[in-house]
Amino acid sequence: MAKKKTKADSEKLSKAVVNGMQEKKASDIVVMDLREIKNAVADFFVICSGSSDKQLDAIAGSVDDEVYKKIKENPWQIEGRSNKEWVILDYISVVVHIFRKDRREFYSIERLWGDAKITEIED
Repeated sequence: MAKKKTKADSEKLSKAVVNGMQEKKASDIVVMDLREIKNAVADFFVICSGSSDKQLDAIAGSVDDEVYKKIKENPWQIEGRSNKEWVILDYISVVVHIFRKDRREFYSIERLWGDAKITEIED
């Protein structure tokens, strides 16, 4: 039986995700804490932007590597790697959204989850 994740586990995971994003110069990194929101689908959303298909791929790979290196966890699911507009790495307690800049504005996830505590990470 799998060990139940604690709040500290999801915080550590979100920090590893941010490190992976920073390694590949992701821009506009935002950590959304959803833990106080009723019926939230995860503890955290971590969102960033990339400027090209190649950078989106590099960021996703870096996040995957960094999380595995620090926490020994693989994403439960990965979506969007083929269309290169919005890549999602789902670690269940932390969901990673890597957008091409124009797509991020279009979907504006930050506005959908307006009640979340939002932390902007300096570039």
